[in-house]
Amino acid sequence: MSARRVAVTGLGMVSPVGTSAPASFQALLEGRSGLQLLEPAEAPHPLAVPAGVCADFDAGAALGKPRAATMDRYSQLGVAAALEAWRDAGLAEAPGEDRSQWGVAWGTGMGGALTFERGYREVYAAGRERLAPLTVVQAMNNACASHLAIGLGLGGTCGTHSVACSSAAMALGDAFRRVRDGRAPVMLAGGSEAPLAYGVIRAWLALQVLAPGDAAGAALACRPFQRDRAGLVLAEGGAALVLEDWTRAERRGARIYAELAGYGESSDHANLVRPSREGQARALRAALADAGIAPQALDYVNAHATGTREGDAVEVGALADALGVHASRVLVSSTKSAHGHPLGAAGALEAVITVLALHRGDLPPTLGEAAAFDPDCAGVQHVVGAARRGARARSALSNSFAFGGSNAVLAFRAHAD
Repeated sequence: MSARRVAVTGLGMVSPVGTSAPASFQALLEGRSGLQLLEPAEAPHPLAVPAGVCADFDAGAALGKPRAATMDRYSQLGVAAALEAWRDAGLAEAPGEDRSQWGVAWGTGMGGALTFERGYREVYAAGRERLAPLTVVQAMNNACASHLAIGLGLGGTCGTHSVACSSAAMALGDAFRRVRDGRAPVMLAGGSEAPLAYGVIRAWLALQVLAPGDAAGAALACRPFQRDRAGLVLAEGGAALVLEDWTRAERRGARIYAELAGYGESSDHANLVRPSREGQARALRAALADAGIAPQALDYVNAHATGTREGDAVEVGALADALGVHASRVLVSSTKSAHGHPLGAAGALEAVITVLALHRGDLPPTLGEAAAFDPDCAGVQHVVGAARRGARARSALSNSFAFGGSNAVLAFRAHAD
């Protein structure tokens, strides 16, 4: 069976900077931060941390109150983003098609963390013996994917990847291969996360990787590649892409945003939390080779860079190893500086951002100032402070590098329409 080209025909996103993909991307281009100081409700001890909160998202308005009530927030964010992508692809107007081979590939690191925390609070703090009947089906990691398959009548695969921060990227890689191999003509792929539960935040604080901040400085608490970076900022969000057989998309006159051209993955097989330059470089090389993109032809990288001391420098080193002498001309930015780190959903949000960067021709920046960048993160062209307008990148990578050493890289090409 010959390989098929894979078109991106629909995009959706709910993020701390916007409640749709276009609004989120525009906010990033304008350098707006969605980070704020979060003080969790019903916290047994005072807690205030910078976080990426989807403050403008109204699940009841987006999904209808009865439907939203059956879901954990991570599913609400994911379903809303996926339905936007579905409508954007023009598939909502084609209800009569045979969808028996169409599928869902989703990613989440923590699933229904807020539902679990609510249950623990009721059992241990309130002393209740019974929980809400929907607790299990709200909390399970595959709930969002199942809601989508049921709601849209998708009869093919319905899978959920839970691989820490690479979850959504690996889901997209799986969906890409299914379409390319001819196993599915259409795949709805992405990820969602709602990790801002008190216990989850406390766990990340114990790991000593969260950036500090107060109300005045929370918006710029995440500072990837900068000398004074002090850690990551947890965030919630959801994003989805419709992946479609290229010939099918052209035949129905669909708008094609970009081509998902390749996917690479690797395991560091070294340490649960310490990133490996060599392992990341292998995933980068695999994605480029799979897409047929030569290092000298790569224009842009949406970096995984979370703002940790070690991780950002390791990623730049991996880019240098994978791209060789061509690394110094590649444009790089980390949009986590604006939307924070939505853990398992990060790969989906950043894939949508990367696709829109190719489609629009403008590259979103890493928030900050060039003078503040760390020499240890030199060797690439950082897009800093302001968007690179009119860049017209023709190819791009979106990186996801997870705890556990699971690395996933998506390779995209611009569509010359």
